Amino acid sequence: MSEIVKIVEVGPLSGLHHEQQKLTAEQKVQLIRYLKNAGLQTIEAGAFAPAHVMLNLADSSYVVEGLSLFSEGLTLPVLVPNLQGYENAMAAGAEAVTIHLSATETFAQKHLNCSIEESLGRFLPVVEKAVANHIPVRARIACVAGCPYEGTVLSSQVVNLAEKLHKMGVGEISLEDTIGVANPAQIKRLLFDVTSSVPLSKIALHMHDTYGQGMANIYGGLEFGVRTFDSSIAGIGGCGFAKGAAGNVATEDLVYLLDGLGYASGVDLESLVRVSHYVADLLEINPRSKTAHVL
Repeated sequence: MSEIVKIVEVGPLSGLHHEQQKLTAEQKVQLIRYLKNAGLQTIEAGAFAPAHVMLNLADSSYVVEGLSLFSEGLTLPVLVPNLQGYENAMAAGAEAVTIHLSATETFAQKHLNCSIEESLGRFLPVVEKAVANHIPVRARIACVAGCPYEGTVLSSQVVNLAEKLHKMGVGEISLEDTIGVANPAQIKRLLFDVTSSVPLSKIALHMHDTYGQGMANIYGGLEFGVRTFDSSIAGIGGCGFAKGAAGNVATEDLVYLLDGLGYASGVDLESLVRVSHYVADLLEINPRSKTAHVL
């Protein structure tokens, strides 16, 4: 039997957040329905943040409501920035949440409007409440390999934050190379350090492709033993914080890699490529993956 690799589809969240074209709630629901039909089971579905912060996702309550008709078998985390966002998400019917932190102080101040310690303080009651109510929580740590403001990031910065999140009760911690500067050797060293205090089974990787290293870094993660990876349909979205930073790794490219290596993702590649063209047409762009231009 093939070894299972879990894909967390982030296109409807961070993908759409960084695109110029805004989709309607109905289009987002249809996109997630198509992603489910292609075989994806974990899909970040929206955000319960102030509208001026994430304008493209301001209708997430309507999206969550629309998803309730076919959400069986799906895990649909939504981003929450604080306890109020968590309460709003729960009121809308969300059943899983994502929180976002930074490994560097400057990035945290500029894009999360608080220090690292303040963000931990904000999220402690969120995690406590979620755990008490059996709501899955995943955390994304930005800038694990480099920061657009501070440059090099020490692995100790990432380890410290990951360890605190693990102790808080966060179920999954995604290490995000926000500006896409990592290489496979660096990723393996980081994983070695992080897993000294956090179980490998709780670690995911979220790679960007600025220097064309996204898929190589995923392969390095696979070799180390990581079995959960974030990706975005058609490679949409990415990093709006650094000049030249490319988008997320495309889900269809990831599935092609996993299929070729003999891993089981549960995703049908041809169906996924059709979804890639669907969302690209809605956004009036070309798919940013390699695979979508071949199949």
